[in-house]
Amino acid sequence: MRCGKPLQNESCEYCADCQEKASNVVQGRSLWLHQDPVPESVYRFKYHNRRWYGVLFAREMAVYYGKWISSKKIEAIIPVPLHPSKKRKRGFNQAEILARELSEQTGIPVYTDVLFRIRKTSPQKMLGPGERKANLKGAFAVSAKWKACRNVLLIDDIYTTGSTIERCAGMLKKAGTENVWFLTISIGQGI
Repeated sequence: MRCGKPLQNESCEYCADCQEKASNVVQGRSLWLHQDPVPESVYRFKYHNRRWYGVLFAREMAVYYGKWISSKKIEAIIPVPLHPSKKRKRGFNQAEILARELSEQTGIPVYTDVLFRIRKTSPQKMLGPGERKANLKGAFAVSAKWKACRNVLLIDDIYTTGSTIERCAGMLKKAGTENVWFLTISIGQGI
């Protein structure tokens, strides 16, 4: 299992999406499937300024995945970045809130000055799988000042097709990171 989506066939090692492609991610986990009532909670967190939801979500991540995180010898927690214009409009980055609270819970440092979104992109939720991948081309960069560590945990709110996580993980690996794992609030079912 790589992304954590439910498997169509229990004898398969990977979901249909993960079987079709090589990955920059070792493995990932999510708190819940992206089905009711989770989408409404995530929506309120992101678009209705319910920042404290992020604290609750991150605490749940620590409870359910603390041992998993520890077993991976994670050295850095990195949130998936928003484009600066989107962050100004929203007032915060939901992945950053999750990452900071998870850092508090686990003692693993969070780095918000490593991965940057350098190109404004269309909202991923409006695009199909192929369009999502193309939409993110050239969207991320890693700071030249960052001293890459071996094991990184990427944090985001939702994992749907994995395009965003894959692109971010690829950039971190190009910068010298050996292993990238991810953790999200919810994951699409992929069935």
